[in-house]
Amino acid sequence: MSYILAIDQGTTSSRAILFDAEMRVVSVAQEEFPQHFPDSGWVEHDPADLWSTTAATCRAAIERADLGPESIAAIGITNQRETTLLWNRATGQPLGRAIVWQDRRTAPICEALRAEGHEEMIRTRTGLLLDPYFSGTKLKWMLDTLPGARAAAQRGELAFGTVDCFLIWKLTGGRVHATDATNAARTMLFNIHTGTWDAEVCALLDIPMELLPEVRDSAGDFGTTRADLFGREIPILGVAGDQQAATIGQACFTPGMVKSTYGTGCFALLNTGDQPVLSQNRLLTTIAYRIDGRTTYALEGSIFIAGAVVQWLRDGLKIIREARETQSLAETADPAQDVVLVPAFTGLGAPYWNPDCRGAIYGLTRNSGPAELARAALESVGFQTRDLIEAMRADWAGFGEAVLRVDGGMSASDWAMQFLADILGAPVDRPQVLETTALGAAWLAGMRAGLYPSMEDFAASWARGHRFDPAMPPEIRARRYARWQRAVTATLGV
Repeated sequence: MSYILAIDQGTTSSRAILFDAEMRVVSVAQEEFPQHFPDSGWVEHDPADLWSTTAATCRAAIERADLGPESIAAIGITNQRETTLLWNRATGQPLGRAIVWQDRRTAPICEALRAEGHEEMIRTRTGLLLDPYFSGTKLKWMLDTLPGARAAAQRGELAFGTVDCFLIWKLTGGRVHATDATNAARTMLFNIHTGTWDAEVCALLDIPMELLPEVRDSAGDFGTTRADLFGREIPILGVAGDQQAATIGQACFTPGMVKSTYGTGCFALLNTGDQPVLSQNRLLTTIAYRIDGRTTYALEGSIFIAGAVVQWLRDGLKIIREARETQSLAETADPAQDVVLVPAFTGLGAPYWNPDCRGAIYGLTRNSGPAELARAALESVGFQTRDLIEAMRADWAGFGEAVLRVDGGMSASDWAMQFLADILGAPVDRPQVLETTALGAAWLAGMRAGLYPSMEDFAASWARGHRFDPAMPPEIRARRYARWQRAVTATLGV
């Protein structure tokens, strides 16, 4: 029993990764599933797709490694956060599709709560801004809109959960209705100070607390899988939301350490230790992990468009065929041109939180072309990351001059990471193991199972693959960032 199976259930695909006793990747299986957009601003997933792709990739990863189920010590789960599901406790049947974290349908509910003066109470207790991003208003919408849902919930017939919770329910055959503290902290229903569901917030949203799962440690006992799924019952011993799992996989266990994950969007988390820091710069206060009953907190900044800006170059403008072409294009851009792209395709995230503004390009000349647009696209991710780092530094004096640890698809671009180091004026470290999200979930489960090392030893084993040191002169850095800030101000004003 020297292997750990990590489930990484994401927004566009489900993956299963087997790690050996040395935390090395043995096999990987991945399967995409459809996205549903039934109305403007609505994004949904079919719960059946979430479950079937998860089960199928788990079986495929085990088969590809040529292992028997007796070789697997435990399962760890990491997942897309905030996505909301509601199902019948007796039958396990979902009440319609899952509402995805990107969905904006509950903006009117958020506006009404804000107008009534509830935002500060919600922010103080949950650490979150009043925004459709989070699960609470999604669940309220389901209860108010789906036929018979509220009456069934009041009778105790329904269960609510984020994706991790739904997968645990399915894996255990309905025996366990539980989530971990990191996912609970993203619902806007969880008091991050008391570590319990907040009765006043639930009452405000008219959510019966009987719907809610039990909240457990990130490294904890989440039951065992049904024996018929993988050939025997396998314990589920680790759960964390994807960005918290990446924080763990990057071994950011010391206050002041910060990681940034570059996928479709970008999410930066700063470890603030055992004290929650209430942001004055519109960052989120959240739970980084809870282990052995001890909660570690983080400040989080979210960028909506990171890797998605490269997808826009490929699928929208069609100036590249593959993502990696952006690097060679950027290298050939005219250095005399200073094109700035503000990729507010779906609004701007932290620290602006403006869902209504839209993207803009500044500094175009007659000679601007694909190379200049590619460079501006990659640079926009670095500029947005600096916005987050500046907000973190303003919020927490303990931040100091930290090294940024990076992961995710865009971190593979040397050009983008060098610009990131340049515009931050700080080193950027890319790890040897890029599967940090799955590794974080695997370590939680493996540590709990006694297979993987302690937190201290795991941190000591973290290995840097490459360091990018800043090379841009300070005066150029200041001038270029000031130009970015002017561009954002203009975009927000449109």
